[in-house]
Amino acid sequence: MSKFYCFANGVGDNMIINYASSHRNTQLLRVEMNPPSNFMPTPDQDVLDVKPLRTLAPMFPAPLGVNTFNQSTTPPLIFVTPAGQFQEGFGAWSNSAAKSFFAFGSKDACGGKADTFDGHNAGGGKAASFGYMDDLGSQNAAGDDQDCAGVQPAAHWTSDMSANANGPIDAIPISAYRVAQPNVISLDDDDNDDNYVANQTSASGRKIKRPSRLSGYNMSDGLASDSYNSMTTKRPKPSHKKASVNNELAVVPPSGDPREIVEAVLMTFEALRRRHLQMDEAQETSKRADLKAGAIMMASNLRANSGKRIGVVPGVEIGDIFYFRMELCVIGLHAPSMAGIDYMTTKFGDEDDSVAICIVAAGGYENNDDDTDVLVYSGSGGNGRNNEERHDQKLERGNLALERSLSRKNVIRVVRGYKDPGCLTGKVYIYDGLYRIHKSWKEKTKTGISCFKYKLLREPGQPDGVAIWKMSQKWVENPTTRGSVLHPDLSSGAENLPVFLVNDIDDDKGPHHFTYITQVKHLKPLGSMKSLQGCRCLGVCLPGDANCCCAQHNGGNLPYGSSGLLVCRKPMVYECGESCQCSYNCRNKVTQKGVRIHFEVFKTGNRGWGLRSWDPIRAGSFLCEYVGVVIDDGRCDLNNHEDDYMFQTLCPGEKTLKWNYGPELMGEQSTNISADTFEPLPIKISAKKMGNVSRFMNHSCAPNVFWQPVQFDHEDDGHPHIMFFALKHIPPMTELTYDYGDIGTDSGGVPRAKTCLCGSSNCRGFFI
Repeated sequence: MSKFYCFANGVGDNMIINYASSHRNTQLLRVEMNPPSNFMPTPDQDVLDVKPLRTLAPMFPAPLGVNTFNQSTTPPLIFVTPAGQFQEGFGAWSNSAAKSFFAFGSKDACGGKADTFDGHNAGGGKAASFGYMDDLGSQNAAGDDQDCAGVQPAAHWTSDMSANANGPIDAIPISAYRVAQPNVISLDDDDNDDNYVANQTSASGRKIKRPSRLSGYNMSDGLASDSYNSMTTKRPKPSHKKASVNNELAVVPPSGDPREIVEAVLMTFEALRRRHLQMDEAQETSKRADLKAGAIMMASNLRANSGKRIGVVPGVEIGDIFYFRMELCVIGLHAPSMAGIDYMTTKFGDEDDSVAICIVAAGGYENNDDDTDVLVYSGSGGNGRNNEERHDQKLERGNLALERSLSRKNVIRVVRGYKDPGCLTGKVYIYDGLYRIHKSWKEKTKTGISCFKYKLLREPGQPDGVAIWKMSQKWVENPTTRGSVLHPDLSSGAENLPVFLVNDIDDDKGPHHFTYITQVKHLKPLGSMKSLQGCRCLGVCLPGDANCCCAQHNGGNLPYGSSGLLVCRKPMVYECGESCQCSYNCRNKVTQKGVRIHFEVFKTGNRGWGLRSWDPIRAGSFLCEYVGVVIDDGRCDLNNHEDDYMFQTLCPGEKTLKWNYGPELMGEQSTNISADTFEPLPIKISAKKMGNVSRFMNHSCAPNVFWQPVQFDHEDDGHPHIMFFALKHIPPMTELTYDYGDIGTDSGGVPRAKTCLCGSSNCRGFFI
């Protein structure tokens, strides 16, 4: 008689039983558990009395069939799902039902669902994937296929949540199962966007290597402990290594500041996404560039905060905005790339429980989020897709985790999604801080299905997040609602949109007098300069057109994507000009079209007047040009302390120089410029007497804006236009700053050096 070893895995309403015989034959028997069936085994099949063996280390399926063995020495949690769903009704609970629900550990993104790139996992159901379908009923039904063109958040927020009516709870995440990362990722499959395996070769077959600037860093660290509901959790030990002194390409600072790590990860993701989009547009393909970028990030282990946690995520600030769900994944804010509910299984004392840790409310369901401190969140599931019938939601997976969070009273991170004002089909995701569930119920939706509802209240004492978004959008729709206005339009109609002058700090009535202009004043007329050679493109310049001379000026690719975002920082960007035959709507005419943002000049607390926007700004977006009078080198006195509005092309900080890093991850040659190889341009512009909004941008050693030389009307590359672009996603009402120039931490020998008041963690102390 053969001896059998078996283990079982609940998969939604099904039960999969794997049993291995001592003979060579191994059989897989799939038994439908719900609804009941009249299953009768065939003569060559055996029916076993299934008893899970906790001593076995089963083999779990990994993405695209890569077999990955469990390396943990901890006995696995193995169970057989009982027939049917929980029959006690919504809100009812029993230990047996709870134990039957929990799956394979804290890496479980959806209560028995592992985070994988594709396919089905060992825990059952569809894995949280990079694909389009979300069988859990994602709160982001529309997906992230967008590529369209507050008060500053507090650096960190914590509070003492130790008070608990149920007494202290000792919670330890169950991390018995850690699936090894696949080795390779393939990006050359044009037939299926979901097939992202983890190989490290580029589309051209060239081997991808980890950038040297990232050697010595574990991007998945930056973890911090949190204390909510008297709950303690074990955290992975930080493994940051000090950067090599000679590592010129290092991005993460030796200090290991979690905020800077998160920003470095997001900047890498955006650089990869923009580059992939540029290549896809040239090849006339419509692949998801955000998914490709995310796949590379995951395969290269370029992530922040990879461990799941309850409460604050280190380096992520309230009010931060995102344009793709994959951005939430790579920084550890919300693990599932599609599902709206993220949760983890933890041990509360002697009991295992699955609680929600983050939700994304993006409009896929009938949520009520009019109140900035209250969110009525709809459960997941029930919305039929691909001709599936709608059905009542079930108390399982994310819905069950939310119900348990009501009982456990743990805090939940909330990300709210809104329509992107700059893109008809896009969304903006705003991290709004920590909430708690105070009430749950069940009701009928407009479509007639039963839906779970959860009322969440925002924790007090946190900085404003969504409240700033709603306030600024109200001003955009009706500018007269903005208070503390000194002047409704500082440009007096010269700009496309009015520039408000606001002071809600003191009694100052405005900046010193200057003349508002929108074009640079040259000492010699442009007519005396040789014009750029124009392209002969009819209509508009197209990506991948080898006959477009403007594309050839830019290295063979148009510098902007279809949404007007700059792909990467370059020594010089060449736009189409008046000598070109293409139309005004050409994608290579971006900066010439003027300001498209609702700017506000405002009084700062200690740095005079500053500049901010009512609109959210995407990384790579054009902001404005530095406008003033071009100063002749012979007449320029750089030691003049009175001219605080002199622009020089001094070497910016490392953060600006590395804005477009990431080509090595795609098997391409690096285009980075180091501080040693940077060459300043001779142009100098004074905006003291004449200028525009750019004259109000203050210096910061941790800027969110950078300058880029652009040419379109003449060939004198020594005197280009100085254009400003967003270095990262910038939330509304955040001050816009750029790096005036890196002069080190010693002001000796620099007469015009001033003390820096930017307040960033990596402040150099001085600026010019």
